[in-house]
Amino acid sequence: MSPSKIKVYDECKLKYKLRYIDRVPDKYNANSSKDAMHFGSYIHKIFELGVEAKSEEELWAIAKQERSKYEFGPEKEKLTGKCITNFFKFNSKLAETVSAEMVFNESITDDFTINGIIDRVIKGTTGKYLVIDYKTSKRASSQRDLYRDPQMLMYAAAIHLKYNIPIGDITVAHYYPHMDKLVSICYPTSQVNAYVRGELKTKIWEIRKKKVTDFPPVTNRFCDWCGYKDICPSFNSTPGVLAKAIEEAKEEQKAKKANK
Repeated sequence: MSPSKIKVYDECKLKYKLRYIDRVPDKYNANSSKDAMHFGSYIHKIFELGVEAKSEEELWAIAKQERSKYEFGPEKEKLTGKCITNFFKFNSKLAETVSAEMVFNESITDDFTINGIIDRVIKGTTGKYLVIDYKTSKRASSQRDLYRDPQMLMYAAAIHLKYNIPIGDITVAHYYPHMDKLVSICYPTSQVNAYVRGELKTKIWEIRKKKVTDFPPVTNRFCDWCGYKDICPSFNSTPGVLAKAIEEAKEEQKAKKANK
């Protein structure tokens, strides 16, 4: 189970089923904009490739090199300069980078693992760790938000297991380069264990036991940006449209396997 899967499941059960069980592409929303997603991916890529940059000019060179791979409008474009300037100053203050874009896959119990990719892992001079997740959203999370954030709780558990260090020696943080803002928290061991070995495990078994019909749509503030809105029953889509999208996805998967 990954943080992104849990996030989708918590948002909407039908969205989880379509994306991770039926593997339907999220292309069914004629009115949604991909600007925020593309811009976030663009900034992440600049920071990943520019983690050892010695000047802002080096970061700008990477930005220009990568720009054509992402599609977003002028409103987001204006934020690029702020992100680069702020990141360069922030980056110069950090200690040893253990990993950028660290892939993890750690066993929690015999019946499930957690996996994902962490933007940045820093090891301080005292041996403590700082886990950073870059964010480009308009609103910054609070420490209270982080306290219950499944993604950051799973990151803390992963670093604890991967490097065999106490959870109390791990700080997790969101960094917002366009605001030059770092929001961080150090979890009590009990909070991480309660989530990963309790709440998360219960949720995983809940998903495993569900039947195909047990994944209802959930209407919420994310619907307007959902890539399945146009085939969702909550927005006047007929069952036939949804079934057709699922069937087309199955056919695409068969064709890919046949071509391997």
